[in-house]
Amino acid sequence: MIRILLGVLIAFAAVLPADARVEPFPRGIRFERIETDGAVIHVRVVGKGPAVIMLHGFGDTGDMWAPLAAALVKDHMVIVPDLRGMGLSSHPETGYEKKNQAGDIARVLDKLKIEKADLVTHDIGNMVGYAFAAQYPDRVTRFVIMDAPLPGIGPWDEIIRSPLLWHFNFRGKDVERLVKGRERIYLDRFYNELSATPKSIDEATRRHYAQLYARPGAMHSAFNQFAAFTQDAIDNKALAAKGKLPMPVLAIGADKSFGAQQADIMRLVATNVSGVVIPNSGHWLMEEQPAATVAAIRKFLDEKQ
Repeated sequence: MIRILLGVLIAFAAVLPADARVEPFPRGIRFERIETDGAVIHVRVVGKGPAVIMLHGFGDTGDMWAPLAAALVKDHMVIVPDLRGMGLSSHPETGYEKKNQAGDIARVLDKLKIEKADLVTHDIGNMVGYAFAAQYPDRVTRFVIMDAPLPGIGPWDEIIRSPLLWHFNFRGKDVERLVKGRERIYLDRFYNELSATPKSIDEATRRHYAQLYARPGAMHSAFNQFAAFTQDAIDNKALAAKGKLPMPVLAIGADKSFGAQQADIMRLVATNVSGVVIPNSGHWLMEEQPAATVAAIRKFLDEKQ
C-alpha cells in the first residue's frame, strides 16, 4: 500500500510544473492516457465548447500552451497532447513519421468523442498538424500554424542548409552520450540562438523543460523526430499532390525568425491563408511574445468564416 501511494504521489508530481513560476493550466484540467497505434499519449483536457487541439514542438511540451488555454477555456474545450516520445507520453522506438503521428492525433480525438476541432501548432507540431489536416480535412475547422517549415514543401531544401539548423542531423548513440546529463546545456542553445531576446525564456522555463527532456528515453525520442524528416518530405509531397487544404489557415511567423515566409509556405498547400508576423520575437513565440501571439490566435478562431 505504501508503494502504491508513493507511486501515485510521484505520478502526480510529474504532471505539475517544475517551478511555481511556470504558468499552470486553468483549473478543472484533467489528464488522459490514450493508447494509439504503438504509443500512449499524455493529454490535457479542460473546458467546454468547440474543441481546440494544440500541438507543441521540440524544446517544449504541451505545457507551452498554458497561456493560450487560459484565454480559450471559457468557451472552448482545450485539448493538449504531448507528442509521441515527448513530455509525459510514451517513448516507442518507431512511428515518428509525422503522417503516422497524425494518426495519434486522430485516435486522441476519437477517444474523446470529438469529430472536429480547431488546430493550433508550433515547430514540429506544424509537421504533425499538416499531416493531420491533409489526411483528415473534414476534422479540422481552422488551422493556426506557427514559425516552422514543412519538410519537402517550398524552400525546404534551402532552409535545411542554414547553419542554424545543424541539429536536424545531430543524432546517434555517440550524440546521445554527449547530451546525456547535459540536457539543459543542449536546450539552452535553442533558447539562446533561436530567440530574439534570450532572457525572455526565463530560468524557470528552462529548468522545467530540461527536467522533462532528461527523462529516460526523452532525448532519444526527440532525435527520432528529426530523423523522420526525410520520410516526412516524401510523405508531404504526396499529400500536397492530392490537393490543397480547404480550411482557413492562419500562418504566424516571428519577425526575427520565419516572418512572412510562414504564410508563403502555407499558400503552397492551402487555399485560404492569412498571415501575421509577431514583432520583437524569435522562434519561441509563446514564451517571447505570449500576449501578442494569443491575441492573434484568438482573433482568428473567433472570426466567422
